[in-house]
Amino acid sequence: MKNYTFIDYATQIYIILTSLFVLIGYNNLGSYSLLLFFIHIAVLITIHLLIKNQDKFKKGSLLEFLRLYYPIPLYIGFYRETGVLNQIFVSGYLDPFFIRLEDCIFGFQPSFKFMETVPYLLVSEIFYISYFSYYLMIAGVGLWLFLKDKNQFQHFVSIVSFVFYCCFIIYIILPVVGPRIFYREVVEIELPKELTHLVIPVFPAAVQSGLFYKIMGIIYDCFEAPGAAFPSSHVAVALTTVYFSFKYLRQIRYLHLIVAILLCASTVYCRYHYLIDVIAGAITAVVTVSIGNKLYFHFTRKPTAS
Repeated sequence: MKNYTFIDYATQIYIILTSLFVLIGYNNLGSYSLLLFFIHIAVLITIHLLIKNQDKFKKGSLLEFLRLYYPIPLYIGFYRETGVLNQIFVSGYLDPFFIRLEDCIFGFQPSFKFMETVPYLLVSEIFYISYFSYYLMIAGVGLWLFLKDKNQFQHFVSIVSFVFYCCFIIYIILPVVGPRIFYREVVEIELPKELTHLVIPVFPAAVQSGLFYKIMGIIYDCFEAPGAAFPSSHVAVALTTVYFSFKYLRQIRYLHLIVAILLCASTVYCRYHYLIDVIAGAITAVVTVSIGNKLYFHFTRKPTAS
């Protein structure tokens, strides 16, 4: 189609696919499904009109900006929606399987043991700051590339969006809450009966006193979607931003890599993810960036590869 790029196709396909999920889950969602379906159609049509009429937009106008970077404001909506759609194919959450798997592989729960081993304020704040850096990686690398080279920025947005979409689809089909399922004061989901025998460690007082512990608590209260743990999108997207540092922003690549490694560790330390989620997130990054790049350059007439 004229004016369509890789990320345009990917976004439209994602919206169409989730629209079908809404229709399939009509009995679960009730009348709410019709509203959700029509919102999907409205977004689909709006995006198509932006793409179709892009040649008419003035340089530097808001419409031109929206046409190029519209996937970014959709991330939060798509992410939150996974928490609505993830009971269509599965009843409940798959955490019991993941918890048994971690016990089988490691002999214990890494997400419990890690914080218990080093329950110190300085250590916990380093990890919570690293976890928070996820948002700075997306915004920081994105803004730097936007100011540096618009083609590189479009490449960044396209691949990051593709990684997000792949993670979101998995969340809908395979809902996993993560270790936070054990803490009713954090996540209001009833603990499965087969897990009630486990001794659940409390968050140490020193950890709870930390500023970034509290900041992440507020962020999760406002934006978290239940069932979006496997694979860890924090890990997948953070490693994707590292890829772009090595490709386009080489002056920060090693510092960025170190922070990303700390972020990967923090997802387990802070009890947001099982260790298996982290491993799956890293694999997801490798696979989706590879596939996304091939598709991106296939649909891009003038490749921006350096």
